[in-house]
Amino acid sequence: MFVLTVLQDTLRIPPHNLSLPLQDALTRQICSLYFDKVLKDLGLCVTLYDIKAVEGGFVFPGDGAPRFTVDFRLVMFRPFVGEVLIAKLKTCDKSGLYLSLGSFFDDIHIPEHLLQQPSTFDEDEKLWVWNYNGTPMYMDLDEDLRFRVVQVKYPPIPIEQEKNAKPFAPMQITGDVNADGLGLVAWWS
Repeated sequence: MFVLTVLQDTLRIPPHNLSLPLQDALTRQICSLYFDKVLKDLGLCVTLYDIKAVEGGFVFPGDGAPRFTVDFRLVMFRPFVGEVLIAKLKTCDKSGLYLSLGSFFDDIHIPEHLLQQPSTFDEDEKLWVWNYNGTPMYMDLDEDLRFRVVQVKYPPIPIEQEKNAKPFAPMQITGDVNADGLGLVAWWS
């Protein structure tokens, strides 16, 4: 779920941060550029792990801010296909379930064809119901749900979005709950 990624970048240290120790100034720049952002095919940046090397300190004429070439490692959230995770069930509709890892990550979808079978959408309750040997098992909102990662996508950034379109998600996870032990955690305890 979490991996270390090695990156190299040329960082410009603004003049107002030059009074800080170099390590602190570089950390601030890395935080502002990378934290809580998705990097294509790398995942969601969680935190800085360490700074491996620093070179440079060149100041371009008329700029007043030094630039350093920095090698550093970031902790990235990037689940692998087949990994089993637990998330909260946030909403349901006819297309499936939408899950959240708290304030950390919200773009997880379980399409209706990857739910336990047979499952039906209850229009009155607005919930999915798994029919387990004649017993209706409701998938209640805000319950913990165990799922297996089927796909992690990094869609291209749209040039234009319609007014009422849902916000763009730079990383999307598709999950599956159609196996023993998957689904609501309460079902299997």
